[in-house]
Amino acid sequence: MKIFLAGHKGLVGSAIYRKLIEKKYKNIIIIDKKKLDLLNQNSVFKFIKKKKPEIVIIAAARVGGVYHNNIHGADFIYENLQIQNNLIHGSFKNKVKKIIFLGSSCIYPKKSKQPIKEKYLLTGKLEETNEPYAIAKIAGVKMCEAYNRQYKTNYICIMPSNAYGPNDNYHSLNSHFFPALIKKAHECKIKNKKIFELWGTGKPLRELIYVDDVADACVYFMEKKIKETLINIGTGKDMRIRDYAKFLIKKLNLKVKIKYNKKKPDGVYRKVLDVKLAKKYGWKSKFTLDKGFEITYRDFLKNYKNK
Repeated sequence: MKIFLAGHKGLVGSAIYRKLIEKKYKNIIIIDKKKLDLLNQNSVFKFIKKKKPEIVIIAAARVGGVYHNNIHGADFIYENLQIQNNLIHGSFKNKVKKIIFLGSSCIYPKKSKQPIKEKYLLTGKLEETNEPYAIAKIAGVKMCEAYNRQYKTNYICIMPSNAYGPNDNYHSLNSHFFPALIKKAHECKIKNKKIFELWGTGKPLRELIYVDDVADACVYFMEKKIKETLINIGTGKDMRIRDYAKFLIKKLNLKVKIKYNKKKPDGVYRKVLDVKLAKKYGWKSKFTLDKGFEITYRDFLKNYKNK
């Protein structure tokens, strides 16, 4: 099969690329964003028409943490809507057989029942700090759903919990919470700091999934026929943010005190996904936090030294 993977250099996209190669897929189409601007509809349509992929995996997106979402909301909603509209409709126009659309658990309501089932989408208000990104991703899910219903297409939306792993973004202001904690913990270690600062109260609960599990799910459902459009991908387990900090303190043998910066936002209080549907189809996560962190930290150290 000829597969076009959009966003092959990002955290999730690079993991999907590794997984496809591991599973002996030979005909994988990738292209640098400097050569194909996914915001340009005409360029995207022409590219898909020329390459004629049978499957399109949409891992390309504008992403960032709480701070970055808050400051750059207009960029997040415009760029994500434009990228996914171009890829989904371009795929439809060129008779692509299957789409795998990657989203995020932030599409679900701020005060959703826990664990979060796929059917809870659009049952309440979103978390304000990442509303523009979430609305764009919800539009992508609903677009795939509408095409499936109207045109009998086979477009699947994968919604993972917080992904982490090799090739993550560790920027101090626009990374997600776990890579931000890894960087803080490492800098406490090398600079012999005594204070480990956490944004907010540290009380919110978060579910993490190692990125190779997300990639595995994408390829698994790419190869499988399912009747649903939307499917959650996660571990089904969560911890408080302060407990993730304590996990890192223990792993790096730090002698620090946690200080909470309560002027910073907490975000959603709890967000753990119900993964019964994925398990019903035979998929479940394989990586523990210990195993995932070890691989991630080795990759972090390599890149940290290079920088």
